[in-house]
Amino acid sequence: MTIKAMLRSGLLASTLLAAAVHAAPRIGEPAPAFTAVDSNGRTVKLSDFAGKTVVMEWTNHGCPYVQKWYSGGMQALQKDATGKGAVWLTVLSSAPGTQGHVDGPTANRMMKEQGAVPTHYLLDHEGKVGRAYAAQVTPHMYVIAPDGRLAYMGGIDSIASPDVNDIPKAEPLARLAIDAVLAGKAVAKAQTRPYGCSVKYAN
Repeated sequence: MTIKAMLRSGLLASTLLAAAVHAAPRIGEPAPAFTAVDSNGRTVKLSDFAGKTVVMEWTNHGCPYVQKWYSGGMQALQKDATGKGAVWLTVLSSAPGTQGHVDGPTANRMMKEQGAVPTHYLLDHEGKVGRAYAAQVTPHMYVIAPDGRLAYMGGIDSIASPDVNDIPKAEPLARLAIDAVLAGKAVAKAQTRPYGCSVKYAN
């Protein structure tokens, strides 16, 4: 089909729209908008948090890299960030039947047992939010500035290891990014390599 024919049929426009929808997010550009349902059945939109620093954390409780951080480090980071006024969104993109998939009540029970304190635990079972952000692994971290632009995306720290003993040895990339954005400063390392288990998207 020629470009002219595609234009007449509207196919080109729909093709370009699909490409835009799935384009990877970029530092300094507006973070992808989304609507999701949290573990309590409430509808959550990114626009609900306009003017606030938003931290997004992809999770999967069956992943050893997530388990490393939920030995206490992730909870401490959540408490520190939300205590300073940030919004923390834990995102589960594991599809039904895959590692890490849980329903809302199970997610709430797990958070209580772990002492986790995200603002919302988002159930992204269809992977729409994850794909919009090109989330690759668990944990994959993102920080959105109060102006709605993406300020950080990448690893939670600099040592790609499931060993909890490596946490104090590593450069705390996500923490540094969160603190910089909360202070109104530029993030020194705005994009880093994420590590962890692959996000278990639906096929």
